[in-house]
Amino acid sequence: MRYRLYGLHVDSDRALPGLHAEPASDAPADLSMWLGHVPVHAFSTAPEEPWYVSPRESGADGPSVVVHRTTDGGAYRLRYADGIEFLIDTRGTRVACTWPPGQTLEDAATYLMGSICGLVLRLRGIPSLHASAVALAGGAAAVCGPPQSGKSTTAAAFAGRGRALLSDDVVPLLDRGDGVHVQPAYPHLRLWPDVLPALYGEGADLPPLSPNWEKRYLALEDAFHPAPLPLRAVYVLTGRETENAPRFAPVSTMDGLLELVANAYMGWFPDPAAQARELTVLAKVARSVPVVRVTPHADPRRAGELAARIEADFIARTEAAGG
Repeated sequence: MRYRLYGLHVDSDRALPGLHAEPASDAPADLSMWLGHVPVHAFSTAPEEPWYVSPRESGADGPSVVVHRTTDGGAYRLRYADGIEFLIDTRGTRVACTWPPGQTLEDAATYLMGSICGLVLRLRGIPSLHASAVALAGGAAAVCGPPQSGKSTTAAAFAGRGRALLSDDVVPLLDRGDGVHVQPAYPHLRLWPDVLPALYGEGADLPPLSPNWEKRYLALEDAFHPAPLPLRAVYVLTGRETENAPRFAPVSTMDGLLELVANAYMGWFPDPAAQARELTVLAKVARSVPVVRVTPHADPRRAGELAARIEADFIARTEAAGG
């Protein structure tokens, strides 16, 4: 089955949960996926050596992710604490995953369409931000920040205002020479259940991502922008406050670069070549588009107001820059 994900043509031997396949094509795939098994012909069979152990623990299950690399440098194996494993070739062209009893394809897909695709992009020379991106006035606005800072909630508020989603969680940055563009991902948002009442009213609920994940997903088939857009501004969510919020503070080019590096997706993955490519693109973003720190209001019910303020700021800055 053929899919379009993060600007890549993807062939999968099984249907990807929640996504619509494209018409069959004879064009070569950028990325091939095998779900539930590992084809012996597709990956290096060299011995593996330890490569990375996450410092973050996942309860009693140990590190949240452990990475091994084949001794010939041909592939990485990522094992998550729940036992789901991925094998990825180092060129970012092949991915296979397996899962233990008690886990499902839907569970594996939550990693696959998030962190695994983020790593694939990085291996292919395309850095990403840990952010959400929406289409505004002919350009893209990226909203980033630390975990649970409200990135996806803000994107959902934009969708409620009729604005189209480009990407959630992983925002690929493609340097086209004339500027950096955001590649579209897929028409879903991932939301924590505790934000749903603030967005949609008391008692609101959405389907879970999978049987074993707490997050919910919001389908946005009619509010998705399927083509790349030039990145025009980056908004960095900071700590929430009750007084004088939301408020906006543009930062210097250097501080903007530091914010972008801090919000790089899969920035922890040990790959010096990828880190060098990433720094080049992020420096270009910091020089060419405004990076703005945003202090949201502590009341999550004001997410719609925050989205409106970001949009107004985005339009004003774009017009001032002649965009």
